[in-house]
Amino acid sequence: MPWHLLKWMVIKLWDMELQLVRTYHPLGTNGSLFNGEQFICSTIELPWKGNKSRVSCIPEGRYELVKRYSARFKWHLWVKETPGRFFILIHPFNDAVKESKGCIACVTKHTGPGKGSQATASCEKLKALVYPVLERNEKVFITIKSV
Repeated sequence: MPWHLLKWMVIKLWDMELQLVRTYHPLGTNGSLFNGEQFICSTIELPWKGNKSRVSCIPEGRYELVKRYSARFKWHLWVKETPGRFFILIHPFNDAVKESKGCIACVTKHTGPGKGSQATASCEKLKALVYPVLERNEKVFITIKSV
């Protein structure tokens, strides 16, 4: 097999696959984010309200993550192609109901349903793991599921 084809096949084997395991509560959604068996951080989101824009977390499924910059959130991750939703991001916040419109936040620990602490530090930890993969032109996916 020619080297350039073999190299492409090897690169594709190394795409990163993250798993977000959710627990739903009426006032918010809490999760645990993993890279394989390795725990990365806890997560918070809005409660599940049928995927309604700005008041619900997104549906379970597999999504591609890409690096994105905005003036408001600086460098963060964009969860691409979420059904019926636009610009679902992974960025820092500590209270989903007060601060989110459907996005995901990494937090150090849960302090209640949809609430957590030290979101900025946890998001930086995730970016330190994911950005080098993206900079090598490899893909990163997140599979969201419930317990």
